[in-house]
Amino acid sequence: MASLTANGHIEPSGPRPKRIGPGRYGVYAFLIISALFFLIPLYVMIVTSLKPMDEIRLGNLFALPGSPSFDAWVKAWSQACTGLNCNGIHVGMLNSIKILVPSVLLSIAVGSVTGYALSFWRPKGANILFAVLLLGAFIPYQVFLYPLVRILSMVSLYNSIPGVVFVHTIFGLPLMTLLFRNFYAGIPIDLFKAARVDGGGFWAIFIRLMLPLSTPIIVVAAILQITGIWNDFLFGLIFAGRENFPMTVQLNNVVNSSFGEKEYNVNMAATILTALVPLFVYFVSGRWFVRGIASGAVKG
Repeated sequence: MASLTANGHIEPSGPRPKRIGPGRYGVYAFLIISALFFLIPLYVMIVTSLKPMDEIRLGNLFALPGSPSFDAWVKAWSQACTGLNCNGIHVGMLNSIKILVPSVLLSIAVGSVTGYALSFWRPKGANILFAVLLLGAFIPYQVFLYPLVRILSMVSLYNSIPGVVFVHTIFGLPLMTLLFRNFYAGIPIDLFKAARVDGGGFWAIFIRLMLPLSTPIIVVAAILQITGIWNDFLFGLIFAGRENFPMTVQLNNVVNSSFGEKEYNVNMAATILTALVPLFVYFVSGRWFVRGIASGAVKG
């Protein structure tokens, strides 16, 4: 608040702001330490990837590169060896994109429709179905590996991109259903009833009414699925097949393949290249992620 003096000047009134106490200093110290905990390894990775091997052998881990070079990045992208194949990790990136796009679209589509049906239409046994879906999210993935291998082999989807897309869609369904169900639970039921009175059916209400309202939660779901599927190693290794290995599997093969000396600069460059997509998604969509969480993703 402010008050007007006799001279016509505006002077602030009310209590003065409190001085920063020890608690605030503790919060700042914690945030700085947490930031350094994540930024120092990133710094080491970047400077190491820009150094030639002659500088790396000197052992100055935190030193800036004397003659920065992107040769290691070029080699990691197009020449790094994974076993006997020396085509770099760009092949793995193409495979990751082929796996990522349909997996994200299918899991969000199925999860949104399922969450919508469980929130508004309430079919018989809806609560039991939702409980079973949530229970499946807490069972370790390793329990399902052998049965899934047998099932996919029987339907000729094992060692193929459609097979690993199917696996990602199935395992993403519990989380996607939970997110969309909780989001739709925050939408007034009167809005749904009004659409029903106007003659809207299941798909008409979902497409014309619910989807336009779902932009924030769709962004949240997309970020979670993109980062989870892109960073996946286990499913890609087991279900994709040797010709369809995603970027994370290719990275593991690059790091563990060596001919002569260990090329740490190439390994660091390959690691950063593998992490670029999730980093880009978070930097571009971070504010949408927070907005989506705040608008109902944690309601229930």
